[in-house]
Order: sequence, then C-alpha cells, then structure tokens
Amino acid sequence: MSTKTSGSSLGKYIAVRVALAPVFLLLLLTVLFILLRILPGDIVTASLAGRASEERIEQARQAAGVDRPITVQYVEYITDLARGDFGQPLTDPRSTSELLGDVLPATFELTIVAMLIAIPLGIVLGALSARFRDTPLDGGARLFGIVSFSLPVFWLGIQAQLIFSVWLKWLPTGNRISGRIVPVNGPTGFYVLDGILAGNTEFALTALEHLILPGATLGLVISGIFIRLVRVNMLQTLRADYVESAHARGVHERPVLFRHAFKNALVPVITIMGLQFALLLGGAILTETTFSWPGIGSKLVDFINARDYVGVQVLVTVIAMLITVTSLLIDILNGLIDPRVRY
Repeated sequence: MSTKTSGSSLGKYIAVRVALAPVFLLLLLTVLFILLRILPGDIVTASLAGRASEERIEQARQAAGVDRPITVQYVEYITDLARGDFGQPLTDPRSTSELLGDVLPATFELTIVAMLIAIPLGIVLGALSARFRDTPLDGGARLFGIVSFSLPVFWLGIQAQLIFSVWLKWLPTGNRISGRIVPVNGPTGFYVLDGILAGNTEFALTALEHLILPGATLGLVISGIFIRLVRVNMLQTLRADYVESAHARGVHERPVLFRHAFKNALVPVITIMGLQFALLLGGAILTETTFSWPGIGSKLVDFINARDYVGVQVLVTVIAMLITVTSLLIDILNGLIDPRVRY
C-alpha cells in the first residue's frame, strides 16, 4: 500500500470514528435520561421529603423540570448539555463546576496512580509468563493474576488498611489529605503535583502517603487483567509465521521477543488498557468508598443514597462523556499503531 493511500485510509478511519462519537454519546445520554425517569415515585419529593416544605419541594420540581412533559424534559436536557449546563444537584450547595472541580481531579489522580502500578506489573509478568511458558515462573505469574483479579477490591482494601494502617501504622487509612494540613489551592487539582509546584513538600508527601494504599489496592486488582491479556497475546504472537521466520533466519531471541512478538502483542492490550482507564475515570466506587476518597465514585454513592436524581444525572452524564472521549482516543491510537485497523 502506498504512503498516500495509507494516509487517506487512516484519515477516513479517524473521520468516521470522530463522526460516530457524538452518536454514541447521544445514545448513552438517552438511555440515562429514560432510566432515571422510569424510577417509581417522585424522585424530587423523595430526596427532599422531611427536610423541606411543600412549597420548597414544588420549587425544586420546577427547577429540575420534572413537572413538564417527558418530551420537553428530554429536549431541554440535551439542549442544556449542548450549552454546558449539566444541572444543579438538589442536595449539594456547590455549583456543578465547583463540584466537578473537586471530585474529578481526585478520581483522575487515583486512576493515574493505579494505572502506573497495574500497567508495568501486568506487562512485565505477562511477558515473562509467556516467554517462560510452563515453568514455575509462568505458574506463579498466572496464579498471581488469577488471585489479584478475583479478590474483591473492598476486601483487599480493608486488609491493606488493617495491616499497613492499624497494625504497622505506616500509612493513613483513608481520605485525600490529613485534617491537620491546609490544602494547597493549585492549578491542577492533583494534590501531589500541586504541592510540588507550590514548593510545599509537606503537603505533597502527605498527599502521596494518602494515595499509596488506594492506588496500590486498585492497581493490584487491575494488574491481574493485564497479566492474562499480555500472556495470551504474547503466546499467540510467538506462534505467528513471521516469528518462526525470524527464528529460521537466525535472528537472536531478544530481538524476536521485543521487536516482533512483544510489540505486536501489545496492540490489542492497549485497547483494554484504555477502556479500563475510562471505566476507572467513571469512579472506582468500591475503592473510593473503602478509603473515603472524595472522588466521583464516592460522590455518586452519596447522591444515590440521598435519592438526588439530578446529582446522579450530572455525574453519570460526565462519566458517559469521559468514556466516549477515551474510547475515541483509543480508536485513533489503534489506527496509528496498527495498519490493519483501517479502511
């Protein structure tokens, strides 16, 4: 295939993916809108019952728009989103921008740390397991992958808190920062990075200490997925014709393993890594709840418990957007690194 044809094919592939992303997002938002409105009872009344007068409840119903026909509500919902208006939660006094500015950086920070632990661990153990197939190293890596993936993340988190916080007293049990430390108002919302940028070493180290347990717990659980994926794809690649041809030509084992087998085995794994990252951005609910981490997952649980359907709608809408954008970036990345994924 010529360079010009290849470039045109890639451009068409990316254009189609970009065009499909809004359609996919609209479908997600439509399903969300329908599910939230087929719940039994008046959700606004349920969320404010016992804490507000009838007049206040009626004002809230009008503000939320649930007193209007369903078709009008849907059009207003999509129109408001197009303008960047996500709505105002009923049980949180903060504006939507302030709320998202607080919870999103916390979830992003936790997700990045978890992936920084899971990806290297999963890739290294998966590649070694495939390279030394049917050896004790292979058996140990596979066992670790199965156990880590099977363990409930909340149970593992509780055990980590018990060992490293209660017994050894090395790390804090939860929260994002110690109550005795004044938070740094930084530009990123990532406490560790903002502490470094502000030159506040105590704040950065304290934030890092609070990140270790939840990040390591989540990272260990996710690494089990990557170990199994890398191993399976590596084994398939090592049996491919071009790898056998390289061996037949006398190419040394190391170039065959890393330049050919390992590189091609990672192509499908990258897709799963990206999707897993998108899911974690949606809120690692069990991890955040276990460690009292003030991210989007724990806040979503708060809204559900309060039956604040507007708050739930706001957060789930943001999650749907994050997943859509991440999926689009994954598709584009796959097209760039794998010539087979093109039209």
